[in-house]
Amino acid sequence: MVVISGETLHVYFLGTAGALPTPLRNPPCIMVRRGHTTLLFDCGEGAQQQMMRARTGFLVDAIFITHWHADHFLGIVGLAQTLSFMGRTDPLTIYGPEWVHEAVSAIRGMSRYNVKFPIQSVDLRHGSTIRFDGFSVRAFETIHGLASIGYILEEDPRPGRFNRQQAIDLGVPPGPLFGKLQRGESICIVRDGTGVNVSPGDVMGPERPGRKIVYTGDTRPVHSRIAGIAGDPDLLIHDATYDNQSLDRAREVYHTTAGEAGEAALALNARLLALVHISSRYTTTAGHIRDATAAFPGRVLAPSDLDVLEIPFRDA
Repeated sequence: MVVISGETLHVYFLGTAGALPTPLRNPPCIMVRRGHTTLLFDCGEGAQQQMMRARTGFLVDAIFITHWHADHFLGIVGLAQTLSFMGRTDPLTIYGPEWVHEAVSAIRGMSRYNVKFPIQSVDLRHGSTIRFDGFSVRAFETIHGLASIGYILEEDPRPGRFNRQQAIDLGVPPGPLFGKLQRGESICIVRDGTGVNVSPGDVMGPERPGRKIVYTGDTRPVHSRIAGIAGDPDLLIHDATYDNQSLDRAREVYHTTAGEAGEAALALNARLLALVHISSRYTTTAGHIRDATAAFPGRVLAPSDLDVLEIPFRDA
């Protein structure tokens, strides 16, 4: 049985700042909502207020942390308490690299308020994959001076295109039988007085890839290491803490420049590059856009907080 994929896929940039927030940028937090499933990638301080401003609601199914620097996880404490106040009873799973169990234990102990739902922790390493309904999240190792990982959200492949005319030529009448074939079911029809089997392969084109989002978290460039699993993303959300003039500083503190992010997007054949984790030293991202587009001919964005992207299905 093939499940026909038709879910919407939205990315909410709830926090795009570097280690220090600014009046216009909150600490890192990316929300990805695919159909009825909502995930947070990092959860910096103030994430729940950003969720209110973006009107996303608080239906969070899981949180994926890239590393245990405070700007990437302190928002979990307040969010958990708010969810408990709102009557949540379902468990909340927090995924992350080494020290995730200790971090979750500390989060539980940071408030005297008794959170009324279970908070679970799962330790991820390079290659760890978590399955959801219709897609998966895969971790990859990054370079940030401590245990750190990025994430690849990838949908399951979609069925090929349905050839309506081919089905009619085979004697399949338009109607419910079309739907069965599109869902991967074989059918039997009567043609010239004889029962004839028609399979999905007779009327469906080649399987098509699902959508893919890659989020690096904080890191030095790692695209050469992950090309085999992270290639052809619909959206690459990349660390671009500094512009190219601060390359030495980026190397020193294990971050990436906008130009290097552009090189990563080119190497991975990304359709769209989003530059995040912008250092508080910058009052404009014009230089970041310039440096990235010099290396990458595709579309480049430096999202503001609360910007939302809808990721469309590919034509192919």
